[in-house]
Amino acid sequence: MAKDKKQPLILPAVEMTGIADKGLCVGRHEEGRVVFVENAAPGDIADVRVYKRTSGYYLASPVTFHRYSPDRVAPFCTHFGVCGGCKWQHLSYEAQLRHKTQVVYDAMQRIGKVEVGEWLPILGAGSDTFYRNKLEFTFSNKRWLTVEELEEGLQKDADVLGFHRPGAFDKAIDIEKCWLQPDPSNALRNGLKAIALAQGLSF
Repeated sequence: MAKDKKQPLILPAVEMTGIADKGLCVGRHEEGRVVFVENAAPGDIADVRVYKRTSGYYLASPVTFHRYSPDRVAPFCTHFGVCGGCKWQHLSYEAQLRHKTQVVYDAMQRIGKVEVGEWLPILGAGSDTFYRNKLEFTFSNKRWLTVEELEEGLQKDADVLGFHRPGAFDKAIDIEKCWLQPDPSNALRNGLKAIALAQGLSF
C-alpha cells in the first residue's frame, strides 16, 4: 500500500553523524535514505518529523531526543534557533572546527574526487562573538512569531527591526541583542527603531 504523503512521517531514533550545508545535520533512516535534520547536533539520536520528501533524501526536524550529543553547549544568544544567523552555537567551538574540517574533506575528496597532498588544520577565530564587520537589518511590519508566541496569542502585525527568518522573506525577527557585531551595533539598531516608533514612521 502506498504511503499517504499528507500524513506526517516520523522516523524513529535517527542518529546524527555529521553536518551539512546551511546548518543541517546528516543522519540515515533505517532503510538507508539520507535525512537532513534541522536544530540538531552530530551525536544526537532523535525521532524526527519529515517535512519534505525527495527521491534522494528527507528534510526533517526533531520531535523527541533519545540522546544528546556530548559536544552540545548552551547557546549564549536568546535568538538562537529562530534567527538562523548563527547555526552552531549549540556546539562547542572545538567541535565546530572538527565537523567543518570534515565538511571540507568530504567536499574535496568524496564529492569532488580531488586528491589533496597535504591537509592543514583550520585556523580558528580569536573569538566566536562580535567578529562581523557588516550586517544588514530589515524594517518590517510583519513579525515572525515562535510557536510559543503563537500559543500565547501574540499578533504577527507588529513593527520590528532585525533579521529575516531563513526562508521567510515576508517576515522579520525582532532582534534585541546580536552577538555578531561589536558595539555600537546593537545601540544603533535599537536607537533607530525607537526613533522610527516615536515619529510614527512606516516600517
